[in-house]
Amino acid sequence: MFIQLPFEIHRYHPLWVPPLLTEEWKYFESNKNIAFTKNDTILLLAFRNQKPVGRIMGIINKQRNNKLSQYCAWFSNLECYDDLSVAKALMDVLEAWAIKKGMDKMVGPMGFSNQDPEGYLIKGFELEPSISTYSNFEYIPALLDQLGYSKEVDYVVYQIDLTKLTPDLYLKIIERFQIKEKYQFQNFRKRKELKPYIRPVLKLMNGLFYDLNGYNPLTDEEIRIVGEQYLQIIDPRFMIIAKKDNDIIGFLIGIPNLNYGFRKAKGRLFPFGFYHLLRAPSKTKQFDLLLGGIRSEFRGMGIDACGMLAIIEEARDAGYTLMDSHHELETNMTVRKEMERLGGEIKKRFRIYKKQLTE
Repeated sequence: MFIQLPFEIHRYHPLWVPPLLTEEWKYFESNKNIAFTKNDTILLLAFRNQKPVGRIMGIINKQRNNKLSQYCAWFSNLECYDDLSVAKALMDVLEAWAIKKGMDKMVGPMGFSNQDPEGYLIKGFELEPSISTYSNFEYIPALLDQLGYSKEVDYVVYQIDLTKLTPDLYLKIIERFQIKEKYQFQNFRKRKELKPYIRPVLKLMNGLFYDLNGYNPLTDEEIRIVGEQYLQIIDPRFMIIAKKDNDIIGFLIGIPNLNYGFRKAKGRLFPFGFYHLLRAPSKTKQFDLLLGGIRSEFRGMGIDACGMLAIIEEARDAGYTLMDSHHELETNMTVRKEMERLGGEIKKRFRIYKKQLTE
């Protein structure tokens, strides 16, 4: 019921992207998801007249709390109809659970890791979602507002028109960089070429993102699992590696928007879901950035610009006309300026909410 409920709630939601049921079972079952071993968790279902009408998940990330000397619980996967009484019932039970565990603050939506959806959409409801983001109804943020939740932080999403020429200023930055320094940029044509780089990139990501808001470093086992998942969906052309003396110093990963395939699959890989997902890249003109980062000592030297131009050129060559930047912390002005230099405009906004808990 917990896993199936969103399919019913979003039955008539045209922009909702159904997850794969097999992946949902792996995620929510404690004996299949190792994240349950290092977090306190609770899954709640709300019923009315014996019919499920809402759900929510609570997470206490003990590693994160210890690191920051805080007492914070997270909520995630809130799904319900437009009914304040249901949302309140779910939140009341979850908040009571968190208080009993000694927590004094609730934040969300946040998942086990930053590879999970974070933040509810508050702007851009008419636009295609990107992978690993919530495609929630507009009433969800309104319900949270009514329950006393307020803004913790926002993520912004830029969109870039790939049919337009790259701005001259951007090209000049790259030209100056290439004269001064010698670095290597590598992308791939086959998955077997890409495979040796997946885990090193995820380990580098752990170091780069360690201090970002809410980031929970991946364990070695999680790196293995996430790496296998990425290897299945990443087109080798759209992973760019920056190197210095054969040492990976940065990376950028993108993916064609796969929403067409997920919607046609309706949660199931078989008998035809896998076929629809394979066709999805040819059914869209939207290209989505997934992840990117560069070691701090190499920032501000044009490396990020070279990597971005490389992935944009690959996306253009493949026929994509629009690029979605995925999530960027509103406070991350370095990345935001990069998007704006490329002519990007903020089209979507996602919000993380917070609430102080009292007895």
